[in-house]
Amino acid sequence: MTATRTKLVIRNAKPKDIAGIRPLYDKVYGVDDGYTVDQIAGQINKFPDGQFVAEFEGQIVGHCVTFVIDSATALSQHTWNEITGGGFAARHDPEGDMLYGMDVIVDSEFRRLRIGQRFYKVRQDLCQWLELKGIVFGGRMPGYHRHQKEFPNPADYIEAVKASKLRDPVLSFQLRQGFEVVGVLKNYMPEDTDSCGHATQMFWRNPLEQEAIKAKPSLGDTSLPERVRLATVQFQMRRINSIDEFEQQVEYFVDIASDYRADFVTFPELFTLQLLSLESKPLGPADAIARISEYTPRFIAFMERLAVSYNINIIGGSHPSRMPDGDIHNVAYIFLRDGSVHTQQKLHPTPSERTWWNIKGGEGNSVIHTDCGPIGVMICYDSEFPEIARHLVDQGALILFVPFCTDERRGYLRVRYCSQARAVENQCYVVMSGVVGNLPNVENMDIHYAESCILTPSDFPFSRDGIAADVAPNTETVAIADLSLSDLLTARQSGAVQNLKDRRFDLYRVVWK
Repeated sequence: MTATRTKLVIRNAKPKDIAGIRPLYDKVYGVDDGYTVDQIAGQINKFPDGQFVAEFEGQIVGHCVTFVIDSATALSQHTWNEITGGGFAARHDPEGDMLYGMDVIVDSEFRRLRIGQRFYKVRQDLCQWLELKGIVFGGRMPGYHRHQKEFPNPADYIEAVKASKLRDPVLSFQLRQGFEVVGVLKNYMPEDTDSCGHATQMFWRNPLEQEAIKAKPSLGDTSLPERVRLATVQFQMRRINSIDEFEQQVEYFVDIASDYRADFVTFPELFTLQLLSLESKPLGPADAIARISEYTPRFIAFMERLAVSYNINIIGGSHPSRMPDGDIHNVAYIFLRDGSVHTQQKLHPTPSERTWWNIKGGEGNSVIHTDCGPIGVMICYDSEFPEIARHLVDQGALILFVPFCTDERRGYLRVRYCSQARAVENQCYVVMSGVVGNLPNVENMDIHYAESCILTPSDFPFSRDGIAADVAPNTETVAIADLSLSDLLTARQSGAVQNLKDRRFDLYRVVWK
């Protein structure tokens, strides 16, 4: 077996490279227009991890300069001299939260090697390794001087390039690398006559940035984990002889999920209606719902104990509950392993729920902060209304749980197809948990159909069919899957499609009361 020497290497710049870096600037920018030896030395000494060279067969053919600064400064109006400390990277701040791209140059003889693209990638890797918010830089737009009369305002020229009406050799490339224009830096570099002295204020948001997903102080200073393990229970409705029997069945599944070290276990919608099989005779719809609501305090206390003792977050399906005003709502109870209990009311009762049980639609649609990041709950029919999932994801939800109860396959498929759509359009995970079996003596709960599953977006980091795990139809079992949250955030930022980023806020919005 033979091996050849690597031809092209991207690596950190070292002081010994200065002799090769300096003439490269003369070649690219012209003699005496690039950095001095002292400036290059200052950059390396201030922030060695942020300086890179491209070396092709021992020759330095590219240079990339970065430093760290606070986001308030990076995102404000500034000039190149101000932000770079006169070209020395003198404003490098080890405690900053933003990576600033100071310069990238490539020898014109080697531009077909995608060295610029490699530099942008290594910057992004550095940003994620340092856990910074993102990358900012002032970008050249060398095609602007040819269109200045047509676009006196540089912002209009930028919009034309973004709309592909014009092509700018630098700006077009930077947009393809996942950067967005967040402003125009006026008089950023007056000597850049091709750009008429101005620059685009470019920004790349780190998809793994932690600020937006920190837990509440009550949960401690925990941040988003790399992976989350989820279990979804397909729960069989059967006649029982005591409430203890129901609780044993529930605890059995919690115990299994805990043994597999799952972070979450999910139960179906209305699975507590199994308790109505304890009645000596069938109850009318209104009486049945009133009766089941009486179990609410015991149900909450029991599930709260399980969550803490088994160290697992429990999505407790849903349970009909009487509100202070006397109305019955279909309520999902979420029991976290820190002992806290949260609720999410079903917003859209089905026609059957309204007719048979007089269940009213609830209010509110808020994320729940957990030790595994923000989550949201949509009860069955709610998954068929896209506004709900989008509102939860806008609040930061990464995983949506859908407890459901459907009587036959067509009803199930409505929930399944809509849940898959929610996963795709919001680039999030969706967990479905349904009931199977039958309760012949309980009105409107006589038959059920379910194929519980854990759904993903449809993109390369995820399962081929957008299904992380599923179960056979109408069998009592558990599906378990490990889900990568970093893959999810990365897909949102740089996936094959970027549904969240590509929304047309200039055309539409959803306003919640």
